[in-house]
Amino acid sequence: MVVVANYMPMSGGLRLPGELGKLVIKGTKITMEQPRLAGFTADSRPYEFTAKAAAQEITKPDLMELQQIQAKIDMEDNSTVNITSNSGTYDMKTDLLTLIDNVHLVSSTGYEVRVSQAVVDVHKGHVVSETPVWVKLLNGFINAKRMEVSDSGDVIRFGGGVAMTIHPDQDSTQVSDR
Repeated sequence: MVVVANYMPMSGGLRLPGELGKLVIKGTKITMEQPRLAGFTADSRPYEFTAKAAAQEITKPDLMELQQIQAKIDMEDNSTVNITSNSGTYDMKTDLLTLIDNVHLVSSTGYEVRVSQAVVDVHKGHVVSETPVWVKLLNGFINAKRMEVSDSGDVIRFGGGVAMTIHPDQDSTQVSDR
């Protein structure tokens, strides 16, 4: 199912390409169940995200409100990152996915990140969180007040007071959650 709904004020109509599930129009808001969006990053890596529901004001056709978000992004090293969040917004014009409430990132390489809010530039592979962040490494943990992921995951910066715990002799499968 594709989630693209653009209000076209010049033509006076609504364009809904692709296959849609249940669609409800109430006033100036369109609500879709089980929307799915897929595309490619600037360096041709695929991404997709789905939601339990998406709502769009026809007066703001580029902005979608999302509930129960699940996203998958392929990384340059052929790993994948799965992202879940209770809610968020997606700006189709800028390719910015703002995740709010219980944001959880899990890498196929074993890393895990938890934040309460994050902004993902889907096209560039850039993630910023200005809220406290918890990261599970293969052999330890990082706690910080800010995180920025750039260069499609090649560079990760932590700030605002960073605490790191490393267990150098511990097998990564033995590290438990705090």
